[in-house]
Amino acid sequence: MAFQNNSNQDMMSEINVTPLVDVMLVLLVVFIVTAPLLSQSLEVNLPKTAAVATRMDTKQQILTINAQGGVSLESISLNDKELAQQLAESAAGKDHFELHIHADETVPYGRVAQIMAIAQHAGVSKLSFMTTAGQ
Repeated sequence: MAFQNNSNQDMMSEINVTPLVDVMLVLLVVFIVTAPLLSQSLEVNLPKTAAVATRMDTKQQILTINAQGGVSLESISLNDKELAQQLAESAAGKDHFELHIHADETVPYGRVAQIMAIAQHAGVSKLSFMTTAGQ
């Protein structure tokens, strides 16, 4: 038994976008909820300076010094002895190794000098102090 359309109207040729919008809204909520979880960072207030371009052909590691003087290398908390060992392993035999230091602006200079001395004894010859671009 076939159904016939006796009216003069054509078939509806529009796409129902309601399911598509529902799926997109669910995906948007998932990304909004998970995005903050993906960035694990330490609270460090960097000093403000003029922006400077960095070289891209080097092996870089990030050393963070928090406001209390605690040190972490690539987001792994270390004491001074472990830091010296990790830096020695990283810098061994590499000409283009750079250590980027992210030090909180409230860290005493003496602590930063200690970390610089540890890096120098470990064989790191290129240090960069990271700041935020500002005025």
